[in-house]
Amino acid sequence: MLVKLHFKSSTWLECMMQDYPKTLPPTAMVGFTVMDAWLAYAPVKNNPEDAADVAKGNPYHSATSGEMAIYRANNLILRKAGVIVDDPVKGVFNGQEVEIWSRITWRPKWVLTFSDVKGKISGSCSISQQSTLVIKGSNIFLQDLSLDGALVVHSVDDAEVTVRGLIRNKGWILENVDYKDTSEPEEIRIRGFKINKMEQLEGNYMEPCEIHLESLNFFFQLETAFGSDHREGLCLTDSNKKVRAR
Repeated sequence: MLVKLHFKSSTWLECMMQDYPKTLPPTAMVGFTVMDAWLAYAPVKNNPEDAADVAKGNPYHSATSGEMAIYRANNLILRKAGVIVDDPVKGVFNGQEVEIWSRITWRPKWVLTFSDVKGKISGSCSISQQSTLVIKGSNIFLQDLSLDGALVVHSVDDAEVTVRGLIRNKGWILENVDYKDTSEPEEIRIRGFKINKMEQLEGNYMEPCEIHLESLNFFFQLETAFGSDHREGLCLTDSNKKVRAR
């Protein structure tokens, strides 16, 4: 019998998860949880060239598909919580056809469970397919929000921010980048696109406060409604200029 004692190159050892219970005693309490793939499985292990050669219909398991899977999962979570989110459109990056959903991300401190999500959303909320939503804070609530563009909200834990009303701007655009284009950083080339931040509404609340963020009109009405102390927290930016309340 031939026994291999050395590896030719660096490697890792694996076992099938269903084999593990066989090593346990009969008294062991063994259970498992089954989830849909969109919620729990999006490996990133193939380079752009190999991913482009994957047969159509099979998962790419690339940086491109992995990032798009995060957006898809967050969209579907919000949809299940009652938010109206547009269906995705098809796009091709580095030779990979993927679904492009709204670019929605949040930090774990915003929500950890689905009940947390439902507790942060109220009324009739909607997000268009070309929109970007970035939530960086724990006490940020969406109430009757209609987003068509880019919105970034950043707050400290002691600040309570309610985002509501119509928010519309030019948003963030995805622009194709070829993985062979060495003028771009590697982390951009492997994903196959870069984000052109055309315009966004951004709220930064670094001190304890209770505030309502409502549409672009709020930018001009903030001092009247809440006093000048909170105006510094909001800015409207685009690719050519940055306007901040003083």
